Amino acid sequence: MSGRCHELTADLAGYLSLDLDHPYRLLFQPAHETEPGPGGGLDWTKVTAVVITSITDTH
Repeated sequence: MSGRCHELTADLAGYLSLDLDHPYRLLFQPAHETEPGPGGGLDWTKVTAVVITSITDTH
């Protein structure tokens, strides 16, 4: 099973969310600064490590 992963906005800008069992999400962010990729989003080709920050219901 693979979950949907997407960048968050507003108060959670800079974090990414991976869907778990509804309604929970795994929140994480790159462990280091990266330059924006094409279109201004995160350039995943430059991410070598992540920091898991929480498992939460973001809704």
